[in-house]
Amino acid sequence: MYLGIDIGTSGVKAVIVDGTQSVVASANAPLTVSRPRPLWSEQAPADWWTATRAAVLGLDAKFRAEVRAIGLSGQMHGATLLDAAGKVLRPAILWNDGRSADNCAAMTEALPELTTITGNLAMPGFTAPKLHWLRENEPEILAQTSKVLLPKDYVRWKMSGVFASDMSDSAGTLWMNVAERDWSDEMLALTGLTRAHMPELFEGSESTGLLSAEVAADWGVPIVPIAAGGGDNAAGAVGSGVVRPGEGFVSLGTSGVVFLADDAYRPNTDGAVHTFCHALPGLWHQMSVILSAASAVDFVAKLTGYADPAALYEETAKAEIPGNGPIFLPYLTGERTPHNNADAKGAFFGLTAAHTPLDLAQAALEGVAFALADGIDVLRDTGASIDNLSVIGGGSRSEWWGKIIASAMNAPLTYRTAAEVGPAFGAARLARLCLGEDSVADICTAPPVSHVIEPDPDMRDLYRERRSTFTKLYHATHELT
Repeated sequence: MYLGIDIGTSGVKAVIVDGTQSVVASANAPLTVSRPRPLWSEQAPADWWTATRAAVLGLDAKFRAEVRAIGLSGQMHGATLLDAAGKVLRPAILWNDGRSADNCAAMTEALPELTTITGNLAMPGFTAPKLHWLRENEPEILAQTSKVLLPKDYVRWKMSGVFASDMSDSAGTLWMNVAERDWSDEMLALTGLTRAHMPELFEGSESTGLLSAEVAADWGVPIVPIAAGGGDNAAGAVGSGVVRPGEGFVSLGTSGVVFLADDAYRPNTDGAVHTFCHALPGLWHQMSVILSAASAVDFVAKLTGYADPAALYEETAKAEIPGNGPIFLPYLTGERTPHNNADAKGAFFGLTAAHTPLDLAQAALEGVAFALADGIDVLRDTGASIDNLSVIGGGSRSEWWGKIIASAMNAPLTYRTAAEVGPAFGAARLARLCLGEDSVADICTAPPVSHVIEPDPDMRDLYRERRSTFTKLYHATHELT
């Protein structure tokens, strides 16, 4: 048995995978996000640890007792600050926090080689700009900081007492030389840090140490190795078998991601494409990222009075009516690809007295699909061939949404078993690999295809027109925000 743990934004998921790569147990524990000010997004690291324990203990005890290794994945970019005694100094600043937009500009001006070193634009979501903001606004906190950890790596430290991270998650900090797969002293100095503040780097399939005896006893798990793991998207790619050049997936989680694997470092900062290390040695990947995907649908479900998001998905699927009314901009927490605009705002446009909650619900599904399609276009502009994409994440449960997205992107979507498990399943695979008994080729296969959703020709033509309005609406509101 292999245990995979994913420290998400809305919850922690734990899965146990057996020797045949079947998920034999799964459990979740919820998390909440604090937004104390506009553009701010924070969580208490202690909540990650509490939720992790709850998720693990929610798994069948007989399977826990047979675990041979543990892998970790998690939300990227979160800044978790510890003092020399291991005390958390402030709430963690999350990936969808937009307070450091001005700091990104200041960092780029101070170090023009930033994009060359990191392969990425400076964006508020990344970790380094958050520390640049702290240096200006909370210098007393920065002065006390001994270690800066990403969310899953804080959980690792609680599990083992080891300060370690993997290449894929760390590539999203903006402190790495992504081509060399190492920390950049220049980038660290730009935020007043040194290598001493950073965890040790490992490939995602390498062991970083052992589960502590205390935690092992509490969890009912043997003292086993902990794999370095990966950022949520890279781990999701490992779980989906997206480990060869040209393979890709769409992730429909809190955020929305289009991910493409590559065997070479090919940065492209035009259009705000991310270029990071993969969670396996010798691989990199490109991503387009929107900050609000399923979370935007959840927001609209609450706004329009649905009992829960599942009710929204169910009603829109039952109606099966492509939108011909309101247009929805899903930019509730700013945006990354392709706009790199922390001040982007959400909006409904084209409302009349005749519109119903169902119309707004359908518009929400389409608005997210259009934003994802913008990211696909930017990746295609790099020369990438995108003929087929697997789908992972909680949003993969909605077949109707899949049809909307496939039609907006004009690309088939492949659904596989374990799609909803996503990063946690990939983390379990990395756990198995860290034992050194199996090859990547044997373990990181694509799960079986359950079905494929093709673009609907009529919906594709309709969405071509609605996307044009969507794009014009973004630029019109950009002038106002």
